[in-house]
Amino acid sequence: MKKLDTLCGFAALVGRPSVGKSTLLNKMCGEKVAIVSRVPQTTRNAIRGIVNREQGQLVFIDTPGRHASQKKLNKKLMEVSSRALDDSDLVLYVMDAARAPGAEEEEVASLLLPLAEKIVVAVNKMDIPGADFNRAAEFISLKFSDAVRKRCLPVSANTGSGIDELLSALFAITPKGDILYGDEYYTDQETGFRISEIIREQAINRLYQELPHSLYVDIADMEFKESKLWVRAFIIVERESQKGMVVGKGGAMIKAIRIGALKDLKRIFDWKIDLDLRVKTGKDWRHNDSTLKRIIC
Repeated sequence: MKKLDTLCGFAALVGRPSVGKSTLLNKMCGEKVAIVSRVPQTTRNAIRGIVNREQGQLVFIDTPGRHASQKKLNKKLMEVSSRALDDSDLVLYVMDAARAPGAEEEEVASLLLPLAEKIVVAVNKMDIPGADFNRAAEFISLKFSDAVRKRCLPVSANTGSGIDELLSALFAITPKGDILYGDEYYTDQETGFRISEIIREQAINRLYQELPHSLYVDIADMEFKESKLWVRAFIIVERESQKGMVVGKGGAMIKAIRIGALKDLKRIFDWKIDLDLRVKTGKDWRHNDSTLKRIIC
């Protein structure tokens, strides 16, 4: 697995909520590594995606979007992001080409200023109306050195435009090191975590207007039975009144979540999955320290 004179490094993806970090990670890895939705701060954990190239290996760590809030859940998410920055050799700072820099962008830039020598900037969403690379590049020029400005690149996570150039820029400042994962790896997430994330993605994309951040998924049990992986999972909501939203009229909503999740899981895993999906209440779980510690890491 080891190679001489290879480049290998950990790269933290950092940016405001909804700049497209997870979509960009999936595009770079060529596989679905992180879940994606229109809900800000969908990412709750440090998600690892692995990119192998001739130059070596980059291990990306997708982090929650940085958002100024004193709520307990958000503070826990910011701890995840800060820890990833501390542990990484590189920083991939992702900006939204269609949004003008504001107060949150100022805060992210200030946080990253001491790490300037290991930053590459991806100005994402260049494929959508209103995209303005020059506006983002000017912001980078004002906040960082000329070296960082030269590593500021236009990309589109949706179309893949600029991805090769972005990876080349990252490898240009990646330290030498032994390859950590075999070529067959594009993530190191455990099976249970991946299943729970796929279910959560299906749930929040269908319920984002009613329950954007009020649910999480708990894998209660997993067992191989007759060449199938049997999984019992619970969608956890905060209040009894929210259970009906997840179940839907005549069970239609939870059925749609289950079917959608199984379709995605079929693309990821080689074995068949039998999913027993239910709903239960975890009262005010977003304010429970032990629950947050268990589900966010």
